[in-house]
Amino acid sequence: MNVNDVKATAKEHGQLQEKLWEISQTEQSTVLPDAASLTRARASLPQSLDRNGIGYAETRRHVLEDLVPAFNKSSISPLYYGFVTGGITPAALFADGIVSAYDQNVQVHLTEHTIATDVEYTTLGLLVDLLQLGCEWHNGTFTTGATASNILGLACGREYILRTALERKGVSFVKSAGESGLFETMQAAGLAGLQILSTMPHSSLVKSAGILGFGRANVKDVSINGDPLRFDLDLVESELRTSNKATIVAVSCGEVNTGYFATGGLGDMQALRKLCDQYAAWLHVDGAFGIFARLLSDDPQYNAVKKGCEGIELADSIAGDGHKMLNVPYDCGFFLCRHKNEAFDVFQNANAAYLTGNSAASIPSPLNIGLENSRRFRALPVYASLVAYGSTGYQAMVQEQIRLARMIAGWLFDHPKYNALPEVTSKEALVERVYTIVLFSAKDEELNRQLAAKVDATLRIFVSGTSWQGRPACRLAISNWRVQADKDFPVVKEILDSVAEGA
Repeated sequence: MNVNDVKATAKEHGQLQEKLWEISQTEQSTVLPDAASLTRARASLPQSLDRNGIGYAETRRHVLEDLVPAFNKSSISPLYYGFVTGGITPAALFADGIVSAYDQNVQVHLTEHTIATDVEYTTLGLLVDLLQLGCEWHNGTFTTGATASNILGLACGREYILRTALERKGVSFVKSAGESGLFETMQAAGLAGLQILSTMPHSSLVKSAGILGFGRANVKDVSINGDPLRFDLDLVESELRTSNKATIVAVSCGEVNTGYFATGGLGDMQALRKLCDQYAAWLHVDGAFGIFARLLSDDPQYNAVKKGCEGIELADSIAGDGHKMLNVPYDCGFFLCRHKNEAFDVFQNANAAYLTGNSAASIPSPLNIGLENSRRFRALPVYASLVAYGSTGYQAMVQEQIRLARMIAGWLFDHPKYNALPEVTSKEALVERVYTIVLFSAKDEELNRQLAAKVDATLRIFVSGTSWQGRPACRLAISNWRVQADKDFPVVKEILDSVAEGA
């Protein structure tokens, strides 16, 4: 490929980016593809590899005309309410094109080779600013998503609680699980196992427990009887005091069904911090989407939600998702840790001198503090979006999403054929706790069993099916930057009314 070919390719790439942006800007009548588009797309897929290929031009036509119509509009439409799937801001979309074009492997901090690691490190600092955390939190890395971030948090916690157990026992011949192995370290520390204490944890945290040797069965419920999300502090202390297992306490900052929080203010986090310090436990926060409630203004209408994020800075580690409320492309999550060197003890690339970079550098090489050695430059879309819109822009984005969620929740509370969940005695009590998720069910049992399917069959909005207290339920997760409450609410209302009436 000569220079002219490179220029032509760059021009074509720019034109394609513009084309994709035009598609994303087009008013969408549906958020799910229709049956004909899905059938046509599947029929267009090759049964085997063409030896000579079909060429770039035909491939481009095939992708845009055959495949794209069969994609859902999860990021493009504000009416897609499944799985807390955010959109992609214009700044993030622009930057993601640069990421693909330059294809930086952000693995080693080499100051004479690229500025990519400097940008990533700076972006982490901007994110810490956005979330109103202290400068001690400017340690961490970007991951593939909240699942990977939870793995990092629990892995760092495992290293800490086992090292502390060795120190308390006076053991010096075994240094850590990362160095000596999990079995040898636990045996030397005299521990029977590991455990995680939590309340209604996300499935990714339970998955992480299985991966890291805690065991899914050792994720223990320590909730208040009758309130499955809130911590029973007496039960937490009892487990910490009597168990012969090293412990991580994991806080759900935004429960997946309701969006509610496991703590109700600074006092709760202070109490958990005190117990963790007393019994050498690690305090981890799964803040995948709930942590963005820290962006809200001081308007009293947000008090109940903001309390759920108070004191998060007291934790040892935080997991978050960028492709949710930050509205940047998949895949992007972030992991933050209050302890500067903990991740290095777990994830260092031993015996790979060519990967160490400058050992005196102030910025750690990302491959030594995370899971991946080969890493996409996923920090750049975050950087571009934060620089473009600032904290005020993101605050307005989240507050508009909350406004829509509360409009829908209040309407459902008064609706003769729907239940707004969790069921409470007054609309005010319901609405003040609504963050960006709305949970509801149909009062009619037969309709309720088919409710999510009937709503999604309209193709105009998408809700995810779930369950609540043994009954099927539906969940609207609002997280797209394109949300306009006054425009979107009438659409939701029209569709849910028509489904309730059997139309």
